[in-house]
Amino acid sequence: MVLQLRPIEDEEFEAWLPLLREDYAQDLVRDYGMAADKARARAGVEIDGDRPASHSVFVIEVDGETVGHLWLVERRDDLEPTLSVHDIGVDEPYRGRGYGKAAMVFAEEEARRRGLTRIALYVGARNDVARKLYRSLGFEENKVAMSKPI
Repeated sequence: MVLQLRPIEDEEFEAWLPLLREDYAQDLVRDYGMAADKARARAGVEIDGDRPASHSVFVIEVDGETVGHLWLVERRDDLEPTLSVHDIGVDEPYRGRGYGKAAMVFAEEEARRRGLTRIALYVGARNDVARKLYRSLGFEENKVAMSKPI
């Protein structure tokens, strides 16, 4: 088995965007209790197809077959120089095989290669599988957001 991450091609990026928007909308419904129509609208605004130079999207491949993606965003602002994991996804049939973990290790290596001193991400509180993975890789929770529908 050969696992690799490679930069996404422009045509792949264009085909991937609608899927990413839909996945993000579903996350907003699941993790934040947002109404489906509002979630789709927000996903369309936040994922507008713009890909600045600070954004890098990689395709996760196993033996030449696409199994997921990794979207990284470099930040060099007043905060510590950081590589943010904007999105990571492993396609349903390939989950549980360590590909997500391998992609996160790749992200750490990429941060070091770029001379960044921190890697960060956001994860929904109800996404137990992802939270367990991130904790196993040494990530710590820095803040907790809470809400209550009324």
